[in-house]
Amino acid sequence: MNTVRRGAAALAAATVLLGTGAAGAATAAPSPTPSAVTIPPGLYGTKDPTYDGVWRQSLAFLAQRATGYQPADRSVDWLLGQQCEDGSFASYRADTTKPCDAKTMRDTNATALAVQALGSVRRQAAAPEKIDKAVKAGADWLRGVQNKDGGWGYSSGGASDANSTSVVVGALAATGVKPGSFTSAEGRTPYDALLTFALPCSDKAGAGAFAYQPDKTGALLANADATAAATLAGLGKSIVATKASPEQPPSCTDLSKPTVERAALNGASYLAKALARTGHLALPPMPGATDTTEQPDIGNTADAVVALAASGATKEAKPALDWLEKNSAAWAKESGPAAYAQLILAARATDTDPREFGAADLVEQLNATGPAPKTPDTSASSTSDDDSGFDVWWIIGIGMVVGVGIGFLVSGRKK
Repeated sequence: MNTVRRGAAALAAATVLLGTGAAGAATAAPSPTPSAVTIPPGLYGTKDPTYDGVWRQSLAFLAQRATGYQPADRSVDWLLGQQCEDGSFASYRADTTKPCDAKTMRDTNATALAVQALGSVRRQAAAPEKIDKAVKAGADWLRGVQNKDGGWGYSSGGASDANSTSVVVGALAATGVKPGSFTSAEGRTPYDALLTFALPCSDKAGAGAFAYQPDKTGALLANADATAAATLAGLGKSIVATKASPEQPPSCTDLSKPTVERAALNGASYLAKALARTGHLALPPMPGATDTTEQPDIGNTADAVVALAASGATKEAKPALDWLEKNSAAWAKESGPAAYAQLILAARATDTDPREFGAADLVEQLNATGPAPKTPDTSASSTSDDDSGFDVWWIIGIGMVVGVGIGFLVSGRKK
């Protein structure tokens, strides 16, 4: 899951509607910048928020909480104000005085990440009860639009894809909900959906990888973006995951009866091999582009680092992190808050100080993209992904938790 992908959301949606399924819902491209953009008070970043306003705000919150900061109240209020009455979120609502209607394109990805982000800031927020209601409403909406196969598409009613399903799984896990209990009317879980996107180890071109969606012929094509997302989701982890212990070299194994945990580890094996070639993932040229040269895919490389560390393959992730330290500065400056957050989470996943990321202080750079956050909470910076800054009483209060631990997760892991 490339977390700086929201600028390409419209392209992704068009890809799904056309049935190509070849591209993931994510490309590491910044949002388009029109000649004049009015940035609402409280929103992070200076680029056009049409396609990524809620996404980048949510991601910034998660990175700030991971480093001990609490977003400013007006930033939290802005995100709360983006929610529709039914609990969903669109990618961005320019006029929140108008209620959401049938023309409002609900965004499962934005909704899931907003649910996770709001829950993470609840502990120190000015209106915790309001956040409780927003999180529960968002989770209820996601349950209501779950597809028959157990997964989710980018928009309500869209065909399930690996990326969207994984974002929802990560948010559920981070908010204390057991994703395996989130069943469709047909009794399918999100993990059932994810397994349909997994390529076997016998696949020569993409052994162990995940596809975004089947293509027109029903074939599965390896997609690094989808693989990073599904690897985390298969392990029951979210994008704020930290490294698992003990470390284990990734390997690919086909089971007679596939499991989502094994498929996730197979995905880590694919990512490790892909990164080993050049130290980073590559971004294929856009359809119709005159320049067909592959470019480094910085965003998905950061995602792959998190996924590998979460699977216990921190050693295999380290060279890619070193590459990011040397090559991500210009990209992050151009892309904005989501990019800084993405790099912070990659650093955190490998026990690397994001304040000394090459020559950059990623935390300072992220905080400078929006309203100044509140004084750092030293207790939050060491928070594991099992609570991600969540207040235990909040979890109990909204009645969403089925247990402090999630029994299906890999033993010994640290989220």
